[in-house]
Amino acid sequence: MDLVRHLECFVAVAEESHFGRAAARLGMAQPPLSQRVQRLERHLGVRLFDRTSRQVTITEAGALLLPEAREVLARSEALMATARRIRDGETGLLRAALPPDISGDTVAALLAGFAGAGRAGVELELHELPTAQQLERFAAHELDVGLIHHPCDVSGLELGPVLRRELGVLLPRGAAAAGLDEVPLASLTGYDLILFPRTGAPAVYDDLLTTCARNGYTPPAVRHAQGASFVRGLVLSAEAVSFSPRDAHSPGESGADPDEGLRRGPAAGVVWRPLTGAPLALRHSVAWPGGRGDAAVAAFAEAATRALRTTAGATPDLPSRPLHLRPASEYWL
Repeated sequence: MDLVRHLECFVAVAEESHFGRAAARLGMAQPPLSQRVQRLERHLGVRLFDRTSRQVTITEAGALLLPEAREVLARSEALMATARRIRDGETGLLRAALPPDISGDTVAALLAGFAGAGRAGVELELHELPTAQQLERFAAHELDVGLIHHPCDVSGLELGPVLRRELGVLLPRGAAAAGLDEVPLASLTGYDLILFPRTGAPAVYDDLLTTCARNGYTPPAVRHAQGASFVRGLVLSAEAVSFSPRDAHSPGESGADPDEGLRRGPAAGVVWRPLTGAPLALRHSVAWPGGRGDAAVAAFAEAATRALRTTAGATPDLPSRPLHLRPASEYWL
Protein backbone atom coordinates (compact mmCIF):
# COMPACT_ATOMS: atom_id res chain seq x y z
CA MET A 1 0.00 0.00 0.00
CA ASP A 2 1.19 3.50 -0.84
CA LEU A 3 0.90 4.87 2.69
CA VAL A 4 1.73 8.47 1.74
CA ARG A 5 -0.94 8.59 -0.96
CA HIS A 6 -3.53 7.04 1.38
CA LEU A 7 -2.66 9.55 4.11
CA GLU A 8 -3.14 12.37 1.60
CA CYS A 9 -6.66 11.08 1.01
CA PHE A 10 -7.36 10.86 4.76
CA VAL A 11 -6.13 14.42 5.41
CA ALA A 12 -8.09 15.85 2.47
CA VAL A 13 -11.36 14.27 3.64
CA ALA A 14 -10.71 15.36 7.23
CA GLU A 15 -10.09 18.97 6.17
CA GLU A 16 -12.97 19.14 3.67
CA SER A 17 -15.46 17.05 5.70
CA HIS A 18 -16.82 15.96 2.34
CA PHE A 19 -15.72 13.17 0.01
CA GLY A 20 -16.74 15.05 -3.15
CA ARG A 21 -14.79 18.19 -2.31
CA ALA A 22 -11.79 16.13 -1.17
CA ALA A 23 -11.83 14.18 -4.45
CA ALA A 24 -11.91 17.42 -6.47
CA ARG A 25 -9.02 18.82 -4.39
CA LEU A 26 -6.93 15.71 -5.09
CA GLY A 27 -7.88 15.56 -8.77
CA MET A 28 -9.46 12.12 -8.59
CA ALA A 29 -12.89 10.49 -8.70
CA GLN A 30 -14.85 10.00 -5.49
CA PRO A 31 -15.17 6.16 -5.55
CA PRO A 32 -11.36 5.54 -5.59
CA LEU A 33 -10.99 8.11 -2.80
CA SER A 34 -13.56 6.29 -0.64
CA GLN A 35 -11.82 2.97 -1.36
CA ARG A 36 -8.45 4.33 -0.26
CA VAL A 37 -9.83 5.69 2.99
CA GLN A 38 -11.48 2.34 3.70
CA ARG A 39 -8.23 0.51 2.88
CA LEU A 40 -6.32 2.81 5.24
CA GLU A 41 -8.84 2.14 8.00
CA ARG A 42 -8.37 -1.62 7.57
CA HIS A 43 -4.57 -1.19 7.56
CA LEU A 44 -4.59 0.89 10.75
CA GLY A 45 -7.32 -1.13 12.46
CA VAL A 46 -9.40 1.94 13.40
CA ARG A 47 -12.40 3.80 11.95
CA LEU A 48 -11.38 7.27 10.79
CA PHE A 49 -14.77 8.70 9.81
CA ASP A 50 -18.43 8.29 10.69
CA ARG A 51 -20.36 8.41 7.44
CA THR A 52 -24.02 9.14 6.79
CA SER A 53 -25.82 9.96 3.57
CA ARG A 54 -25.64 13.62 4.49
CA GLN A 55 -22.27 14.18 6.18
CA VAL A 56 -18.83 12.86 7.05
CA THR A 57 -17.56 13.31 10.60
CA ILE A 58 -14.05 12.49 11.77
CA THR A 59 -13.93 10.02 14.64
CA GLU A 60 -12.01 10.48 17.85
CA ALA A 61 -9.38 8.05 16.57
CA GLY A 62 -9.18 9.97 13.29
CA ALA A 63 -8.74 13.28 15.16
CA LEU A 64 -5.90 11.79 17.19
CA LEU A 65 -4.17 10.43 14.06
CA LEU A 66 -4.65 13.56 11.93
CA PRO A 67 -1.64 15.50 13.32
CA GLU A 68 0.56 12.42 12.85
CA ALA A 69 -0.67 12.05 9.27
CA ARG A 70 0.12 15.70 8.52
CA GLU A 71 3.63 15.29 9.98
CA VAL A 72 4.28 12.21 7.84
CA LEU A 73 3.18 14.13 4.72
CA ALA A 74 5.39 17.10 5.64
CA ARG A 75 8.39 14.83 6.19
CA SER A 76 7.69 13.09 2.89
CA GLU A 77 7.64 16.41 1.05
CA ALA A 78 10.85 17.52 2.77
CA LEU A 79 12.53 14.25 1.80
CA MET A 80 11.50 14.66 -1.85
CA ALA A 81 12.69 18.28 -1.88
CA THR A 82 16.07 17.24 -0.48
CA ALA A 83 16.33 14.45 -3.06
CA ARG A 84 15.64 16.98 -5.84
CA ARG A 85 18.36 19.30 -4.53
CA ILE A 86 20.83 16.41 -4.37
CA ARG A 87 19.89 15.35 -7.90
CA ASP A 88 20.38 18.90 -9.15
CA GLY A 89 23.72 19.27 -7.33
CA GLU A 90 22.45 21.89 -4.88
CA THR A 91 23.38 20.00 -1.71
CA GLY A 92 25.27 16.94 -0.54
CA LEU A 93 28.90 15.81 -0.70
CA LEU A 94 31.08 16.19 -3.79
CA ARG A 95 34.20 13.99 -3.69
CA ALA A 96 36.79 15.62 -5.96
CA ALA A 97 40.50 15.19 -6.70
CA LEU A 98 43.40 17.16 -8.15
CA PRO A 99 46.83 15.83 -9.20
CA PRO A 100 49.89 16.78 -7.09
CA ASP A 101 51.41 19.06 -9.77
CA ILE A 102 48.63 21.66 -9.52
CA SER A 103 49.92 24.92 -8.03
CA GLY A 104 48.52 26.58 -4.93
CA ASP A 105 47.30 29.55 -6.99
CA THR A 106 45.29 27.22 -9.20
CA VAL A 107 43.79 25.38 -6.23
CA ALA A 108 42.78 28.68 -4.61
CA ALA A 109 41.23 29.98 -7.85
CA LEU A 110 39.31 26.72 -8.33
CA LEU A 111 37.87 26.81 -4.81
CA ALA A 112 36.88 30.46 -5.17
CA GLY A 113 35.23 29.76 -8.54
CA PHE A 114 33.33 26.77 -7.18
CA ALA A 115 32.06 28.72 -4.18
CA GLY A 116 31.06 31.60 -6.46
CA ALA A 117 28.98 29.27 -8.62
CA GLY A 118 26.27 29.11 -5.95
CA ARG A 119 27.23 25.71 -4.59
CA ALA A 120 27.10 26.85 -0.95
CA GLY A 121 24.97 23.83 -0.05
CA VAL A 122 27.55 21.36 -1.38
CA GLU A 123 30.32 20.06 0.86
CA LEU A 124 33.45 19.76 -1.29
CA GLU A 125 35.78 16.96 -0.17
CA LEU A 126 38.99 17.66 -2.09
CA HIS A 127 41.83 15.12 -2.35
CA GLU A 128 45.34 15.26 -3.84
CA LEU A 129 45.61 12.14 -6.00
CA PRO A 130 47.62 11.15 -9.09
CA THR A 131 45.69 10.03 -12.14
CA ALA A 132 46.09 6.29 -11.50
CA GLN A 133 44.55 6.58 -8.04
CA GLN A 134 41.74 8.74 -9.36
CA LEU A 135 40.88 6.09 -11.95
CA GLU A 136 40.85 3.42 -9.23
CA ARG A 137 38.47 5.49 -7.11
CA PHE A 138 36.20 6.16 -10.09
CA ALA A 139 35.98 2.40 -10.66
CA ALA A 140 35.21 1.83 -6.96
CA HIS A 141 32.53 4.60 -6.97
CA GLU A 142 34.58 6.51 -4.37
CA LEU A 143 35.16 9.66 -6.45
CA ASP A 144 32.64 11.96 -8.16
CA VAL A 145 34.94 14.17 -10.24
CA GLY A 146 38.66 14.72 -10.77
CA LEU A 147 41.29 16.47 -12.85
CA ILE A 148 43.27 13.80 -14.70
CA HIS A 149 46.36 13.67 -16.90
CA HIS A 150 46.28 12.39 -20.46
CA PRO A 151 47.11 9.91 -21.81
CA CYS A 152 45.17 7.46 -19.65
CA ASP A 153 42.33 4.99 -20.04
CA VAL A 154 39.13 7.05 -20.01
CA SER A 155 36.71 4.17 -20.63
CA GLY A 156 33.43 4.85 -18.83
CA LEU A 157 34.28 8.49 -18.13
CA GLU A 158 32.94 11.76 -19.47
CA LEU A 159 35.47 14.52 -20.06
CA GLY A 160 35.59 18.28 -20.01
CA PRO A 161 37.77 20.22 -22.47
CA VAL A 162 41.39 19.06 -22.74
CA LEU A 163 43.88 21.76 -21.68
CA ARG A 164 47.62 21.88 -22.33
CA ARG A 165 50.29 23.18 -19.93
CA GLU A 166 53.70 23.42 -21.58
CA LEU A 167 56.62 21.97 -19.65
CA GLY A 168 59.96 23.68 -19.18
CA VAL A 169 63.11 22.40 -17.53
CA LEU A 170 64.39 23.01 -14.01
CA LEU A 171 68.18 22.89 -14.00
CA PRO A 172 71.21 24.13 -11.99
CA ARG A 173 71.97 27.80 -12.51
CA GLY A 174 75.56 26.88 -13.33
CA ALA A 175 74.59 24.55 -16.18
CA ALA A 176 75.58 25.70 -19.67
CA ALA A 177 71.97 25.45 -20.86
CA ALA A 178 70.84 27.79 -18.06
CA GLY A 179 72.21 30.73 -20.04
CA LEU A 180 69.85 30.06 -22.96
CA ASP A 181 66.47 31.72 -23.39
CA GLU A 182 65.10 28.38 -24.60
CA VAL A 183 66.67 24.99 -23.97
CA PRO A 184 66.80 22.23 -26.61
CA LEU A 185 66.15 18.81 -25.13
CA ALA A 186 69.36 17.49 -26.71
CA SER A 187 71.41 19.98 -24.66
CA LEU A 188 70.41 18.12 -21.49
CA THR A 189 72.50 15.10 -22.48
CA GLY A 190 74.47 13.78 -19.52
CA TYR A 191 72.00 14.96 -16.88
CA ASP A 192 69.87 12.50 -14.93
CA LEU A 193 66.13 13.14 -15.10
CA ILE A 194 63.85 13.54 -12.07
CA LEU A 195 60.31 12.33 -12.72
CA PHE A 196 57.25 11.56 -10.65
CA PRO A 197 56.85 7.85 -9.77
CA ARG A 198 55.60 5.91 -12.77
CA THR A 199 52.74 4.33 -10.83
CA GLY A 200 51.03 7.72 -10.58
CA ALA A 201 50.47 8.08 -14.35
CA PRO A 202 52.20 5.29 -16.32
CA ALA A 203 51.19 6.44 -19.80
CA VAL A 204 52.23 10.06 -19.13
CA TYR A 205 55.58 8.86 -17.73
CA ASP A 206 56.28 6.69 -20.80
CA ASP A 207 55.13 9.41 -23.17
CA LEU A 208 57.54 11.95 -21.63
CA LEU A 209 60.53 9.60 -21.91
CA THR A 210 59.63 8.68 -25.50
CA THR A 211 59.39 12.34 -26.51
CA CYS A 212 62.75 13.08 -24.85
CA ALA A 213 64.41 10.24 -26.78
CA ARG A 214 62.90 11.43 -30.06
CA ASN A 215 64.35 14.87 -29.42
CA GLY A 216 67.88 13.69 -28.62
CA TYR A 217 67.80 13.37 -24.83
CA THR A 218 68.13 9.96 -23.17
CA PRO A 219 68.93 10.45 -19.46
CA PRO A 220 71.63 8.21 -17.94
CA ALA A 221 69.29 7.53 -15.02
CA VAL A 222 65.76 8.42 -13.94
CA ARG A 223 65.27 9.43 -10.32
CA HIS A 224 61.83 9.59 -8.74
CA ALA A 225 60.51 12.46 -6.63
CA GLN A 226 57.37 14.59 -6.27
CA GLY A 227 57.81 17.17 -3.52
CA ALA A 228 59.03 20.51 -4.91
CA SER A 229 61.73 20.97 -2.26
CA PHE A 230 63.04 17.44 -2.73
CA VAL A 231 63.11 17.86 -6.52
CA ARG A 232 65.05 21.13 -6.25
CA GLY A 233 67.49 19.57 -3.82
CA LEU A 234 68.21 16.77 -6.29
CA VAL A 235 68.64 19.27 -9.12
CA LEU A 236 71.19 21.19 -7.05
CA SER A 237 73.22 18.26 -5.81
CA ALA A 238 72.81 15.34 -8.18
CA GLU A 239 73.59 16.68 -11.68
CA ALA A 240 69.97 16.21 -12.60
CA VAL A 241 67.15 18.14 -14.28
CA SER A 242 63.38 18.05 -13.93
CA PHE A 243 60.44 19.05 -16.12
CA SER A 244 57.68 21.25 -14.74
CA PRO A 245 55.13 23.86 -15.89
CA ARG A 246 55.99 27.53 -15.59
CA ASP A 247 53.21 28.15 -13.05
CA ALA A 248 54.85 25.75 -10.60
CA HIS A 249 57.68 28.30 -10.20
CA SER A 250 55.95 31.68 -10.66
CA PRO A 251 54.52 33.56 -7.72
CA GLY A 252 51.83 35.17 -9.86
CA GLU A 253 50.41 34.85 -13.33
CA SER A 254 51.97 32.61 -15.93
CA GLY A 255 53.67 35.56 -17.60
CA ALA A 256 55.65 36.50 -14.48
CA ASP A 257 59.43 36.14 -14.18
CA PRO A 258 59.94 32.37 -13.74
CA ASP A 259 63.06 32.90 -11.64
CA GLU A 260 61.45 35.26 -9.13
CA GLY A 261 59.82 32.55 -7.03
CA LEU A 262 63.07 30.55 -7.04
CA ARG A 263 65.22 33.48 -5.94
CA ARG A 264 62.98 33.99 -2.91
CA GLY A 265 63.47 30.41 -1.61
CA PRO A 266 66.46 28.37 -0.46
CA ALA A 267 67.05 26.85 -3.91
CA ALA A 268 68.56 30.02 -5.35
CA GLY A 269 70.90 27.97 -7.55
CA VAL A 270 68.03 26.53 -9.60
CA VAL A 271 66.48 28.12 -12.71
CA TRP A 272 63.50 27.31 -14.92
CA ARG A 273 63.75 27.66 -18.70
CA PRO A 274 61.25 26.92 -21.51
CA LEU A 275 62.09 24.13 -23.96
CA THR A 276 62.78 24.90 -27.60
CA GLY A 277 59.73 24.10 -29.68
CA ALA A 278 57.64 23.22 -26.59
CA PRO A 279 57.89 19.47 -27.22
CA LEU A 280 56.66 18.47 -23.77
CA ALA A 281 53.33 19.31 -22.15
CA LEU A 282 50.92 18.11 -19.53
CA ARG A 283 47.39 17.56 -20.80
CA HIS A 284 44.50 17.76 -18.35
CA SER A 285 40.77 17.47 -18.38
CA VAL A 286 38.12 17.17 -15.73
CA ALA A 287 36.60 13.68 -15.70
CA TRP A 288 33.59 12.08 -14.05
CA PRO A 289 31.75 8.74 -14.36
CA GLY A 290 29.57 8.53 -17.46
CA GLY A 291 25.95 9.48 -16.83
CA ARG A 292 26.60 10.60 -13.27
CA GLY A 293 27.35 14.28 -13.78
CA ASP A 294 25.13 16.85 -12.04
CA ALA A 295 25.14 20.59 -11.44
CA ALA A 296 27.85 20.33 -8.78
CA VAL A 297 30.12 18.30 -11.09
CA ALA A 298 29.51 20.82 -13.88
CA ALA A 299 30.37 23.70 -11.52
CA PHE A 300 33.60 21.98 -10.45
CA ALA A 301 34.56 21.28 -14.09
CA GLU A 302 33.94 24.89 -15.07
CA ALA A 303 35.85 26.24 -12.06
CA ALA A 304 38.82 23.91 -12.68
CA THR A 305 38.99 24.77 -16.38
CA ARG A 306 38.85 28.50 -15.69
CA ALA A 307 41.44 28.27 -12.91
CA LEU A 308 43.91 26.38 -15.13
CA ARG A 309 43.51 28.93 -17.92
CA THR A 310 43.84 32.02 -15.72
CA THR A 311 46.51 30.93 -13.21
CA ALA A 312 48.45 28.25 -15.08
CA GLY A 313 48.39 29.60 -18.64
CA ALA A 314 46.68 26.41 -19.87
CA THR A 315 45.38 26.51 -23.44
CA PRO A 316 42.81 24.35 -25.28
CA ASP A 317 44.43 21.30 -26.82
CA LEU A 318 42.33 20.06 -29.71
CA PRO A 319 43.72 17.12 -31.75
CA SER A 320 44.00 17.57 -35.49
CA ARG A 321 42.96 13.94 -35.86
CA PRO A 322 40.54 11.75 -33.89
CA LEU A 323 41.32 10.53 -30.41
CA HIS A 324 41.76 6.75 -30.27
CA LEU A 325 41.70 4.45 -27.27
CA ARG A 326 44.24 1.69 -26.70
CA PRO A 327 43.90 -0.98 -23.99
CA ALA A 328 45.80 0.90 -21.27
CA SER A 329 46.33 4.41 -22.58
CA GLU A 330 44.94 7.24 -24.61
CA TYR A 331 47.14 8.80 -27.30
CA TRP A 332 46.96 11.65 -29.74
CA LEU A 333 47.41 9.87 -33.07
